[in-house]
Amino acid sequence: MVLAAGQGRRMRPLSEAVPKSLLPVAGHATIDRVLDHLAAANVGHAVVNLHHRADRVREHLAGRSTPRITFSDESDRLLDSGGGVRRALDTLGPRPFFVVNAISLWLDGERPALERLSRCFDGNRMDALLLLHPVSQAVGYDGAGDFHLRSDGRLARRGRGETAAYVFTGVQILRPELFAGTEAVPFSLNLLYDRAAAAGRLFGLAHDGRWLNLKTPENLEAARRALGERDVAG
Repeated sequence: MVLAAGQGRRMRPLSEAVPKSLLPVAGHATIDRVLDHLAAANVGHAVVNLHHRADRVREHLAGRSTPRITFSDESDRLLDSGGGVRRALDTLGPRPFFVVNAISLWLDGERPALERLSRCFDGNRMDALLLLHPVSQAVGYDGAGDFHLRSDGRLARRGRGETAAYVFTGVQILRPELFAGTEAVPFSLNLLYDRAAAAGRLFGLAHDGRWLNLKTPENLEAARRALGERDVAG
């Protein structure tokens, strides 16, 4: 599942005419980079949800054959991250699946991040496995972090007034069972992370490559500078 339905408010004014997932970094739209990662991981089918400038995203992806794309159009009602995935569950199927933010920009380390996530994921113990990045090494990120990563791989949220060593990259694997009892109404995936954490089934994996935060125009410029405005493999 590729989450591309956001309104891009923090990326304004750049996102007023162009959906934020189509904004280029080093010659490629971020959504293309995400789909390239998925294709390299042998993902054959991706659901892409749409809202702001949905027609532009459809047009941009019209010629893409790998992965095969199904659109989940939320033009009439934005469902937030959790509701958007919940709406697509029947299309995603009964097995664990990747969920990736369309503006997640990462460069792989020694092994592809999606391969590392897939190898690490254990559905007997996990409902969610999130790819994290060290705050100290993140490009364009000046926040307090999101999670504490315990020695057994389980995650605990940063408390109020605390700092945490890791920030969530927007890349993850989820079990469909995590959505039990939910409906396709607006809600955040954060509610399900908290549910999984309470059950001891929220896990994290530290990324060993690079991750570049893309929330604001300033972040975008920092990413472009970091990549030297050129193509970077991975």
